[in-house]
Amino acid sequence: MSKLKKQPNKSAAKGQIRIIAGQYRGRKLPVLMADGLRPTTDRVKETVFNWLMPYVQDAKCLDCFAGSGGLGFEALSRGAKSVTFIELNKAAAQQLTANKTLLKADNIDILSTNALEFLQKNQQEFSLVFIDPPFRKGLAQKTAEALSQQGLSENALIYVEMESDNNQQVMPSHWQLLKEKIAGQVVYQLYQNSKV
Repeated sequence: MSKLKKQPNKSAAKGQIRIIAGQYRGRKLPVLMADGLRPTTDRVKETVFNWLMPYVQDAKCLDCFAGSGGLGFEALSRGAKSVTFIELNKAAAQQLTANKTLLKADNIDILSTNALEFLQKNQQEFSLVFIDPPFRKGLAQKTAEALSQQGLSENALIYVEMESDNNQQVMPSHWQLLKEKIAGQVVYQLYQNSKV
């Protein structure tokens, strides 16, 4: 009689992300592989940070749907002044905290909360924001609208990643589209806040 193999708990499965360049170049950080968590691929990340190269140094960053933290940790490695991670999934937020400890980084804040609620109460201004929400929930547009009310410094850069087949999501009219690329089912865009 064969023994039944115990199925691994999917919510606790671990993967990893790699920091591409900067202070922590080559470091691999464990990430939680939870439903809806889609770490940005190295290829996309490389393109995005090529776009951002002149702007990351000393940036005050906000990673709205942090997930694995791949974008925020990459920004930190490349000289961002600080990064605030917002992640609703408690286990994913705990993993971000563990990775903060691994990197011995004291310029990181991790908040396990709803990104939209955070933005409604937020009093800070950020110069670089990452919006990479779970797909098919219309969250990119809602987050952009909340962020455009408050939370952006003058000329702030906003990176948005969303599903390429959902072109109904509209960004604020005072955000100027600087770059756009499609990779498979994902469209990623870089905007600049031009609201005076």
